[in-house]
Amino acid sequence: MKNVLLPSLGLVTPREVELHYKRPIFDAMAYVDKAERADFYIRKFINQDIIDFKEFFWTLFLNSANRILAFSEIGSGTSNMVAVNIKEIFQIALVLNASSIILCHNHPSGKLEISSSDKQFTHRVKESAALLSIELLDHLIITSESYLSFAEQGEL
Repeated sequence: MKNVLLPSLGLVTPREVELHYKRPIFDAMAYVDKAERADFYIRKFINQDIIDFKEFFWTLFLNSANRILAFSEIGSGTSNMVAVNIKEIFQIALVLNASSIILCHNHPSGKLEISSSDKQFTHRVKESAALLSIELLDHLIITSESYLSFAEQGEL
């Protein structure tokens, strides 16, 4: 798209933003009805050979029928933390017209416990999602052996 200068002011005129998205065929979309299935699909999308080395943060984006629209790696960090830009989660969710999301990150240590920072972050995402009419269905913590679900633990 070519920028147009306003001759008298030397300013660029703003352009309209267009979004293009075509959802997958409904019957081909994976269905998630519980944490175990979310864990199953997340493990299909990620490289499990490296989850014991550093933290990653991923998001599943779902439609109103709990079918997976997309999966995205939101962040990659160090052996004990990952920085996550909440805005990026919702940029993707809005483009996809997602009705709900499932968050996931790994603990390279193998310890399946919810930290206070995990709780605080999840609460901030849940509040942000509510403002956009997007439901936070779960937040999983995974290790190479297993997973922990915030929803199953009563933390959502």
